[in-house]
Amino acid sequence: MPSAGDLVERVSFARRSAVDDGAGNEVSGPFEEQFQRAAMFIMRPGSEAVLAARLQGQQPVTIVVRFDSQTRSVTSDWRVTDVRSGTVYAIRAAEDMDRKRQWISLVCMAGETA
Repeated sequence: MPSAGDLVERVSFARRSAVDDGAGNEVSGPFEEQFQRAAMFIMRPGSEAVLAARLQGQQPVTIVVRFDSQTRSVTSDWRVTDVRSGTVYAIRAAEDMDRKRQWISLVCMAGETA
């Protein structure tokens, strides 16, 4: 797993807000930024599935951030944005892969709607 010096990227986490539809129901609204964290991007190697995704304009990537009270609440309903480039990533899975509560690994896809 990474060390603190490997977290050279900056990402923001956003989730959909709940909006009243006028009839007393809550529906999904626009994404609202919740917080930002330092991150490390791990590009997926060129397997057949990854190459097929790239041909469709999608880029699979694993994003690693520190485990804390905010990052552990992230689910596949959220999205991640690279602050520097503006690339938006849909989160497919968010897990504490090493089970040590140090890092959260986010399996993400660029070019896919969240």
